[in-house]
Amino acid sequence: MLNALAIVFTGLVIFSSLPLFTSLYQFLLVGIHGYKNHYCKTKPITPRVAIIIPAWNEGSVIGTTIEQLYGMDYPKDALRIYVVDDASTDDTPTICKTMHEKYPDNVFHLRRENGGQGKAHTLNHGIEIILSETWAEAFLIMDADVLFENDALRKMSRHLADPEVGSVTAYIKEGSSPGNYISKCIAFEYITAQAASRRAQNIMGKMACLAGGAQLHTRENLLAIGGRIDTSSLAEDTFTTFNTQLNGRKAVFDGNAIVWAEEPDNVVGVWKQRLRWARGNVQLTKAFKHVWFNRKKGLRLGSADFGILWFAIILMPFFMIFGAIGLVALFFIDFPLSWFLFKQFWILNSIVYLFVTLFSFGIDPFTAKRSWVQGLLFPGLISLIIIVLSAIPGLLEHLLALGNPPSGQTLTWYAQLIVLFMYSWLALCMLVTYWAYLLEKNYNYRTLAKWLIIISGFGPLLCAITLQSYISEWKKTELKWDKTEKSGKVKVMSS
Repeated sequence: MLNALAIVFTGLVIFSSLPLFTSLYQFLLVGIHGYKNHYCKTKPITPRVAIIIPAWNEGSVIGTTIEQLYGMDYPKDALRIYVVDDASTDDTPTICKTMHEKYPDNVFHLRRENGGQGKAHTLNHGIEIILSETWAEAFLIMDADVLFENDALRKMSRHLADPEVGSVTAYIKEGSSPGNYISKCIAFEYITAQAASRRAQNIMGKMACLAGGAQLHTRENLLAIGGRIDTSSLAEDTFTTFNTQLNGRKAVFDGNAIVWAEEPDNVVGVWKQRLRWARGNVQLTKAFKHVWFNRKKGLRLGSADFGILWFAIILMPFFMIFGAIGLVALFFIDFPLSWFLFKQFWILNSIVYLFVTLFSFGIDPFTAKRSWVQGLLFPGLISLIIIVLSAIPGLLEHLLALGNPPSGQTLTWYAQLIVLFMYSWLALCMLVTYWAYLLEKNYNYRTLAKWLIIISGFGPLLCAITLQSYISEWKKTELKWDKTEKSGKVKVMSS
């Protein structure tokens, strides 16, 4: 009986390492991107682009965004900016009208008097009006706070020279100035989640998500997916990405087309934003259940490697919990086996951590220079300590007086507690980040909340939010486009 249990729990620990292998796989693919990419099929074309900006109470940023868009290196007679105002109650309408008077041929204000239904409904209001005319050849969907670099739209539109391409997304970089610890964590995260992962997806020939703040569609592609954005979920951008590819068109990423966005600078803001994203991905996973691991119905999205990558991310919190359960159970069943698996897991973790971190710094040196501390501490201070201790042969055994070979029977009571803590940390780190989220709601504890994130890690915070998304979906809480507050402190940074 004990042998059978040992096999089960060993399987849980081994299974929990799957996200590490998938991360390594993606970053290895990135190295091929310099040789295999879509640039050979691009041409310097400038189709007539309708830029659609959904806006609700964006008075602090909308004026700057419009000026930046109008000032781009793109033919003015091929550029129209439509602000779809979702019944804003601030000065957004006044600013938009002023911008229209200043640029009457390029800036337009579309007002919804009865708003509050969310981003997708707001976008559809604008898309319907613009599609009723024949002028637009392409549609750029973006967020109100996003600032495009001067050549970003040209770099995106060049991919539309390939008739197989239906949509293009850019590299969104965190541009808050000055940034703080949380915003710089996001800056580093975007290197891995966008600059690296989406290059890998270019190689794979399937894109997981077009960035909601910068996605360019051909008119034909938008019509082919129904001429509307999905309104049934909180992941309208990912639904659009999947539908584009399931209709036989390519979705590509251009890492050289750079736009800058203001991201949350506190734990509560991150929780609000990412809970919406994570829950949307849970909804999408269910909606496209016929696609997973089904090449016949899912085309390239149904490939095994894409399915494994998708579920390794969306099920990440469960992998962490399973790993902790497996190690703790083996502690009592077969300690030498548990210690062997623990060491192998964290040695693998150290290899992936070092490879991914250094690779990320190489992909985007400018952002790395801004956020290198956050990059190093991304898994959390405690996890980083375990990584270092595990990577040095015999060090942990020496510190815990385990002996060689290790035996649980020789451990002192406090050494046993330390080992159990390290075994449990894969799951406990998420609990600590949730504690930080609760503490930050009280102004007096914000400093403590920040230190808890440093200790437990920004990566585990994202996993805790993903876990919460499953709970919210299970409880069927209200679907709400709960947008994050913007202060207008984003700027285009020189890189």
